[in-house]
Amino acid sequence: MKSSTTINRRRFFQNLAKVAGVAGLVRLAGLCSVLSGYGQSSSKPKPVILASDIGDDIDDTWALGLLLKSPELDLKLALGEYGKSQYRARLLAKFLQTVHHASVPIGIGKDVEPRGEGAQAGWLKDYDLGSYAGKIYQDGVQALIDTVMRSPEMVTIISIGPMPNVAAALAREPRIAQRARLVGMYGSVRRGYDNSKTVSAEWNVKADAKACQKAFTAPWEITITPLDTCGLVTLDGERFQRVRDSKDLIASTIVENYRIWSKTNDAKSDAAEHHSSVLFDTVAVYLAISQDLCRTERLGIRLRMKVLPG
Repeated sequence: MKSSTTINRRRFFQNLAKVAGVAGLVRLAGLCSVLSGYGQSSSKPKPVILASDIGDDIDDTWALGLLLKSPELDLKLALGEYGKSQYRARLLAKFLQTVHHASVPIGIGKDVEPRGEGAQAGWLKDYDLGSYAGKIYQDGVQALIDTVMRSPEMVTIISIGPMPNVAAALAREPRIAQRARLVGMYGSVRRGYDNSKTVSAEWNVKADAKACQKAFTAPWEITITPLDTCGLVTLDGERFQRVRDSKDLIASTIVENYRIWSKTNDAKSDAAEHHSSVLFDTVAVYLAISQDLCRTERLGIRLRMKVLPG
């Protein structure tokens, strides 16, 4: 397994600032390749599937925007992960429809815990999933399998949440591991949350450790960004202001969601006017494109599960 354990933050943030760049040809959350040359590539885009617990932390919304702004990636399926299946599907649908990407199929995840909605429900309001112009797959697990197995090219699964649906797809059709690679935001190798020297129980692993273990032991290529790298990425100052004030449709839709999410979590907070949240998941999207701004190590990662008494 490859893990990005250090990141060139100066270049990373330079690229991040391209969100509101010249003529609106921007990439979100940085990793954009105008400086590095990726945006100049004429190679065929890579087919990708996004598996996301969008609607909990706002970084999934930033990551989706970055993906849509990346010509190197061709989004074949957006799959809601880790419960709240209708909420996540509606959020994916409204976002994609709002930014004129309703051609992207949406997979509804398994109806498992947790249920209900999250902090972006205020943006959804009464949005009707049935109004989505693109395809809606009721069985998101099968949609993932079919997308991978029918693709003439290797598919990259960008997984940025707990993985009950990815694990279920592997159980139902193990051969997907021969036709896909996994790039994700998982774990804590040497640093924890807030750049702590103490390793953390990272949420995407902790929330469904058995599913993560299933995905990590499958025989496919895996690249992860742990907290060591993705936990360092935020936008503030003039760079954030360019995003906040951008007229670009994807950027403005993210900021609209960010403001609602921030106020829902803390009604007195004005954080969304001054800096981004920690942009954990955007690094996974970047790693699906390139690894030039990160130093990667090949590590044997073992998932340890603690059994609680009682």
